[in-house]
Amino acid sequence: MTELADDTAERGPDAPRRNRRPVPALVFLLVLALAAMGVWWNVLSDEKAREQAEEAVCSSASNVPTELDPATVSIRVYNATDTPGLAGEVTTTLQSRGFVVTETANDPSTADVTGVGELRFAGPGREAADFLRLYLPGATNRVDTRSTGVVDLVIGPDFAGLASEEEVAAALLEAASAEADC
Repeated sequence: MTELADDTAERGPDAPRRNRRPVPALVFLLVLALAAMGVWWNVLSDEKAREQAEEAVCSSASNVPTELDPATVSIRVYNATDTPGLAGEVTTTLQSRGFVVTETANDPSTADVTGVGELRFAGPGREAADFLRLYLPGATNRVDTRSTGVVDLVIGPDFAGLASEEEVAAALLEAASAEADC
């Protein structure tokens, strides 16, 4: 026990403690807080991007054309190009796919048709025009005042052909799956 007493006697009084500076600890905490904020920023922006993508898919799914029986769709096919006989070829193809073509001619309208073509219709023909757009992708709409559900398919200068049955089926399937995801 005497040895223990000797050790305490040699140590002397408590030496004054050095004051520690808090700056390094505060800098470390600041860096840590900035890193945490950066991680959360990325998490929240990724979530916002996912929400926007989902909204885009759901909005396009709401514009999905319903599949119609082609025999219920009445069409007039007009040629607005310089290629003779193009309206007749398109008519033959549409009739082979079951559509009812009531008239085939050159475009009687004086309107300038650009691009692939256009679909002319009124309110009663909107659903049929949306379905027909699957066969003529890229066609523009021209809404008029007719009272019937007949849709005018006007072939434009950039027309390269109608979509195949497989392409139409794939578009309908894709649209149905997008609608199911919402």
